[in-house]
Amino acid sequence: MNAPALQARVDRATLGGRTVLAHLQVAMGAGRWISIVGPNGAGKSTLLRVLAGLLRAEGSVDLLGRPLAQWRRRERGRRLSWLGQGELTASDLLVYDVAMLGRLPHQPWLAPPSAADHAAVERALRATQAWDWRERPLGQLSGGERQRVLLARALAVEADVLLMDEPLANLDPPHQADWLRLVRERVAAGRTVVSVLHEISLALHADDLLVMDRGQILHFGGCGEPATHRAVEQVFDHRIAIHAVAGQWVAVPVP
Repeated sequence: MNAPALQARVDRATLGGRTVLAHLQVAMGAGRWISIVGPNGAGKSTLLRVLAGLLRAEGSVDLLGRPLAQWRRRERGRRLSWLGQGELTASDLLVYDVAMLGRLPHQPWLAPPSAADHAAVERALRATQAWDWRERPLGQLSGGERQRVLLARALAVEADVLLMDEPLANLDPPHQADWLRLVRERVAAGRTVVSVLHEISLALHADDLLVMDRGQILHFGGCGEPATHRAVEQVFDHRIAIHAVAGQWVAVPVP
């Protein structure tokens, strides 16, 4: 595996006084796409929030070889980008302005957007096929359209590491395929992507799969490895089976 883009030791992470993660370690290689999968309540989103620095936990997190706590907030915001699930954004904001929020870490305090900022926003909106709505308020968009705008905001950061929690929410199959292409393009450019996905067949397109259950990492390995497939089938109580279909790994429901 490449040198870690993210490395964590989580002794304990709690939510509402309840321990959600305990005694786990993980190192995620740079220039790779890692998908986190597991049943509801496994701790997937909690782990992602710990990696992003959004949830304090006992232990340590390193970003690009440096403790996360040592990064200045603005500097960290340029190197690590976040797309959470169910994010709320003011519905009266224009699509273009929402995407421009991703450029805030690059802008001096109270300075107007630069030419580089505008170019990054246009690239991101075009990549998510949201450019034509740039002058529309977010509140006029469908759920899937809003999700593509929020994805554009995350892409506009042009960070080394992109963390996404359920990024495919409300996206139809063609736009899920577009999302796969975007992820692959970023990984090919040397960036790291970590995604929490419920869509197991899509998660199997990643380089590595991190399988979680009950706040623990059960397995971390390549998506094409038989041991990875067995771990996924086991964590879902063998209610799915992984098969090769048309050159791709697919999770098939088992009655």
